[in-house]
Amino acid sequence: MRAAQYYGRRDIRVLDVPIPEPGPGECLVEIEWCGICGSDLHEYVAGPLGIPTAERPHALTGSTLPLTLGHEFCGRIKSAPEGSKWTVGQAVMVDPRLVCRKCLSCTSGSDHMCSGLGFLGISDSRRGGGLSEFCVVESDHIYALPDNVSLDYAAVIEPLAVGHHAAKMVNSSLEGLDVLIVGGGPVGVGMASVLRAHRVGKMLLSEPSSARWRHAKELVDKVIDPKTENVGDICRDLTGGKGVDVVFDCAGVQVGFDAGVDSLKHGGTLVNVSIWEQSPAIPFWKFFLKELKIVSSCCYNAQDFQEMMDMMGEGKLEGYEKMVTSRVALEDVVAKGFEELVNNRDDQVKILISPKLKAGHA
Repeated sequence: MRAAQYYGRRDIRVLDVPIPEPGPGECLVEIEWCGICGSDLHEYVAGPLGIPTAERPHALTGSTLPLTLGHEFCGRIKSAPEGSKWTVGQAVMVDPRLVCRKCLSCTSGSDHMCSGLGFLGISDSRRGGGLSEFCVVESDHIYALPDNVSLDYAAVIEPLAVGHHAAKMVNSSLEGLDVLIVGGGPVGVGMASVLRAHRVGKMLLSEPSSARWRHAKELVDKVIDPKTENVGDICRDLTGGKGVDVVFDCAGVQVGFDAGVDSLKHGGTLVNVSIWEQSPAIPFWKFFLKELKIVSSCCYNAQDFQEMMDMMGEGKLEGYEKMVTSRVALEDVVAKGFEELVNNRDDQVKILISPKLKAGHA
């Protein structure tokens, strides 16, 4: 089969490799679409970071590079274990997390904090990843795609699950609460779609790139330009002077974090959803005098993924299709996928890759 394999920084090669063979309790999934995640882009530009190397094999899988990339993917069952509930040809979505199932986190319902947490497409050279024709997936990490959800858009369910988990980290109902999203990239746009399903009050977005505004403006009540506007003042103006109840930081940059802290009401909550390249500094006096809560959100757990699938099936998610801004053939994944995101990042939200498209398609 053809697969996009990661060899190192700016070294992704589309090669012929053996089709991975399922083990006990595993299915072979034929890939339809796979998204390029921000973490994939970090690996391409600055890695290997999370991708294991010969010097540091992955703790759970023992894998090292090269390995097949891609963890945001959907497809159809190609083969399933005897007696499995899965049938050949069935449309499915994949939870790509790899967990040990034995540690305290796994056995207490917090498997997203597994001591050996890994991902298909990042951590496992045996099973593979979504930027290929086939991938091996554990049977209980596969979800039947609801009839009302097209395979053409199903790959975005994985980043939507990230947003759903972040929403739950507020630890209270979001219905009617005023929120600010910092950053209008893929995570921010997905977050907006999720927050609509949670029936928030006013939803504001701070995003400096006007090219990104068009992707999110229909999902939020107002887009704020932090280059020319004071984010905190606008948030207070639009909330009767109190400030927003919750901030979701989907940018991971200090200036955005500072604006988020300034925008919060007294006793408000900032949820960090982003991956930072450098550790943030807390603006102490506003944090201290407002008695703010700052919490982190790390991917999602099995319950979050099931809840997201249920929400999708019930038609509660709107606007997620707007996340998909480009579709590219697997053979073009470097030039029209990764390099496009490096050079024209603000023009894209989510680029989906398919092994079934002909090279040259975009």
